[in-house]
Amino acid sequence: MPVRRLGTSGQNVSAIGMGCMPLSLGGRPDEADALATIHAAAEAGITFFDTADSYCLDHTDVGHNERLLAKALKGRPEAIIATKGGHIRPNGGWQVDGRPDYLRAACEASLKALGQEAITLYQFHRPDPKVPFAESLGALADLQREGKIVHIGLSNVSVIQLEAARSIAKIVSVQNRMNVFDRSSMDVLKRCEELDIAFLPYSPLNGMGKAGQIGEHDVLARIAAAHEASPQQVALAWLLQLSPLVIPIPGASRSASIQNSAAAYRVELSAEDIAALDAFVAV
Repeated sequence: MPVRRLGTSGQNVSAIGMGCMPLSLGGRPDEADALATIHAAAEAGITFFDTADSYCLDHTDVGHNERLLAKALKGRPEAIIATKGGHIRPNGGWQVDGRPDYLRAACEASLKALGQEAITLYQFHRPDPKVPFAESLGALADLQREGKIVHIGLSNVSVIQLEAARSIAKIVSVQNRMNVFDRSSMDVLKRCEELDIAFLPYSPLNGMGKAGQIGEHDVLARIAAAHEASPQQVALAWLLQLSPLVIPIPGASRSASIQNSAAAYRVELSAEDIAALDAFVAV
């Protein structure tokens, strides 16, 4: 697996990461299968694993995904676990909480769940409209100064929010939704390139419920057949060619799925392929 640099952190990670959310939500696999899926990702060369304290069933299950990754990746020093704070799961719902006190408590809990003294990459999961953005980021900056966070990242942000965050702390990554069907964050990617900040597309296969349907789209299916690849691999290859700072994080709940995604870097799209995919997106 080729490596890419995690923005200005200087940290090298696998060109394709793994989004681990499907291993902890409703319908999740049992622990043995979940651990096997993470092990399969690592054996395929993936070293970057994305999680969050909120990847769980509900408020009684917070940190499930983090604990799972800590168990699966124990003894693998090359593995980097990036986590997030700022979402809460009351009774299984999704709400945001960007209060500084909450983020501090969430980070402390994540450190415990991961069994780490410092989190390599801690990302603000989503801005809270009820809390000034600068206050939320200030909490992360404080935690970084205390040595509990090594690098700070953002998720679900606009260019304006990225700029605001940069005035408070050094930002090494941005994680926004991006895939061949959804290019709404292209302006954020462009700014990340200008600033040498890693861009981590989540839902790179159009979301958990739609990843298996990618092959139903004629353009993707045609290009995949020409390359003897899967449509999912073509979708990931399209993201990889956007920028050397792009690190897709496809989710998976089965070993076969993440093994397929991990091989996407081998698909070399031609200029004609890319033009066809760009035109498809524009429709």
